[in-house]
Amino acid sequence: MGSNENGVNLGSALIQLQKTTGVIQFNMEIAATDGTPTLGEAIGKADVDSVGTSPLYVGTITIAPTGMPFKLTAGEVDCVEGPESSFSWNNANLFLSSLYSVENGPSRGVEVDYTHGPLTATVIYGDGWDTGVFNFLQAALDFQFNDNNELDIYYGGNLGRTGLNTRTYTGTSVADFGPYFMNSQMFGAYYSYTHGNLNLLPEIQYVYAKVDHQIGIDNFTSNFGAALITDYNFENSPYSLGGMAEYFTSNGLGDWFIAPGAQGFGVEATPSWQYKHLFLRASVGFLHLITGGAYGNSGNGKNVVQTGLNGGIIF
Repeated sequence: MGSNENGVNLGSALIQLQKTTGVIQFNMEIAATDGTPTLGEAIGKADVDSVGTSPLYVGTITIAPTGMPFKLTAGEVDCVEGPESSFSWNNANLFLSSLYSVENGPSRGVEVDYTHGPLTATVIYGDGWDTGVFNFLQAALDFQFNDNNELDIYYGGNLGRTGLNTRTYTGTSVADFGPYFMNSQMFGAYYSYTHGNLNLLPEIQYVYAKVDHQIGIDNFTSNFGAALITDYNFENSPYSLGGMAEYFTSNGLGDWFIAPGAQGFGVEATPSWQYKHLFLRASVGFLHLITGGAYGNSGNGKNVVQTGLNGGIIF
């Protein structure tokens, strides 16, 4: 998986303009991203061409009729899969879990949101994985039990077939990116529990792709992941401590994460400091591969220790 590396680069940058009140609302995110690292994988560099509408990462118009429980959104919409964000400052940790690495991102489509009391239902029909092929359905149910407990169940799946020559994120072909990602069925859920200054967020996720010889999926392939993300804010202090523990396993020839047939676990800790608009944090993570793939110049290492220093300005 390569040799030791160190360096400094721009991970993510975002300018957001939004209007969240009234009948007509909008959200515009001009962004350079792809620099948010996944634990166990190389740290990337910010890229303004990450999606098909780049540098417009997300761009939507929303109609929210007054007094009605629903709203309609269209444009380059964000996905509903998983709680982790493409922008590291929105996460408790610098390194993302393996679950994030197999999830969809922004794509073009139409979104309907319906809210009734503590329940919010979201359905998105669009091109999924930003392919330009409109055959992908996403859905999510969010239930807010109270201020401290929230459950989210999500789904994302292809209703047809997305071909190998289709382009996806960063202009990569589906064939090169992996046809099982765009032609998959994903089910997942996460629960957010807050007690005082502590937040616990467990998540489980399962994704699979059925045999489709026409696009090179000659055998059933799947990936399962489970993670626990934690965040503790020290009272009356600019310091907080994030944490993450994860397990992942895949089968078949799909290169879902690290390598085909990869199985492993990882842990991470992220102390953070924030003063007004400035933040700094350092992450250290450890990932062990039980099967599949290897690290180091020798090509047979099963362990990797990964560190990162992250800083930025939020305004």
